[in-house]
Amino acid sequence: MRAAIYARVSTSNHGQDVTMQTRELEQFTAARGWNLVDSYLDVGISGAKDRRPQLDRLMADAHKRKFDCVIVWKFDRFARSVSHLLRALETFNALGIGFVSLSESLDTSTPTGKMIFTVLGAVAELERSLIAERVRAGVRNARAKGKRLGRPPVDPSVTRARTAKVMELRQAGKSFVEVGETLGISAASACRAAQTAYRTGSSYD
Repeated sequence: MRAAIYARVSTSNHGQDVTMQTRELEQFTAARGWNLVDSYLDVGISGAKDRRPQLDRLMADAHKRKFDCVIVWKFDRFARSVSHLLRALETFNALGIGFVSLSESLDTSTPTGKMIFTVLGAVAELERSLIAERVRAGVRNARAKGKRLGRPPVDPSVTRARTAKVMELRQAGKSFVEVGETLGISAASACRAAQTAYRTGSSYD
């Protein structure tokens, strides 16, 4: 079994030492007789950050199948939230990679660990369903009160004037990027306006 360990400390100048985690992780790996292929250590990185260099490297190497199992000291050292943890576990599961958390005694390679993962996944799915239903209920309530949803309608005269200006600038040799910068719109919007004019055969003179 090829194993990788991940450890993180938020700061290195307040008595936090990542070796406290790595020592136990390495001992666990050796006790199992697994081959430690790499260590991913984020030092001085907050767990709330979306991007962590070593965690990003670990996930990239997981997709390259460089290891068969990821071992962490504790959930909160690895994931910033339950949803983040579940997404990572789902990724590992799809790649056939096991996940072990020493403090929580979770090992997804065991029957108990697989059951816990299934329960966590079911809870996450229920949460997503409840959120979606709340959104739909909010939309129904807004419509019942006569509220208009979505983007406000665009005045056709404004659209025609803008398209005419787009065509004028294009005929003057301007690129879509330059047209967009001149009119305060994106290059894609300028391109769509020109395509509409060409398609309909309108000159907007």
